[in-house]
Amino acid sequence: MRKFFYLIVAVFFMSSCGVKYKTVPYFTDLPQDSLIQEQIKNQTILKIQKNDILAITVSSLNPEASAIFNMGTTSSIQGNVATNINPAITANGFMVDEKGAIQLPLIGAVQVEGLTTTAARELIQGKLITYLKEPVVSIRLVNFRVSVLGDVAKPGVYPVSNERVNVSEALSMAGDLTITATRNNVLLIRETDGKRQYIRLDMQSKELFNSPYYYLQNNDVLYIQPGNAKYASVDSSYRNVSIVLSALSVIALIISRF
Repeated sequence: MRKFFYLIVAVFFMSSCGVKYKTVPYFTDLPQDSLIQEQIKNQTILKIQKNDILAITVSSLNPEASAIFNMGTTSSIQGNVATNINPAITANGFMVDEKGAIQLPLIGAVQVEGLTTTAARELIQGKLITYLKEPVVSIRLVNFRVSVLGDVAKPGVYPVSNERVNVSEALSMAGDLTITATRNNVLLIRETDGKRQYIRLDMQSKELFNSPYYYLQNNDVLYIQPGNAKYASVDSSYRNVSIVLSALSVIALIISRF
């Protein structure tokens, strides 16, 4: 009877430390029996920030004259290793400096911080009219990335190939949250305008889709906190190892006595 009692207590303890199903699904407050439609009002447009790297491609009716403005591409730099290259021009593009500007050949400093890539393209294109006939400019942010760490399948730093990524997509790139992750307390860390923000997000609420932080910015960090169940499993493993070692010590002591 006593052994049966201990068995019941052990089963109860193990079940209390497990993951409850209601903490696993996402967006649990969405009705399951009706179609819901709503206007997307929080979609943000990517703005250029300090330390961004812009790949800028210029073309015109005179390709030879345009070539000097394309030094921010990898192929152009590799072909001009022996020349003196502006340090603001990296192997991937033009670096936005601490003043929020990029340094273009002949034109000089162009203030681009706070602009969208479309607005920056139009600004540079207007300045190039002095040097080129019918210039066409293409701009792309090449160092857009987000970091996902904590209780996910594949934590890491993930590059973004376009100018838009949301929280759901970033977590998908990281292999999704594990079953033990805390879904209603996802931490977003964002640095912008010299300030650092800490924002809590709830993956179990549909209000996440309307959050002004649903769409991520360059260098955003998502931290997924492990749940109590993960700690309980690790702690239980350590305690089991301790019990086994203690038992072996007792057995060794008994053997040595005999």
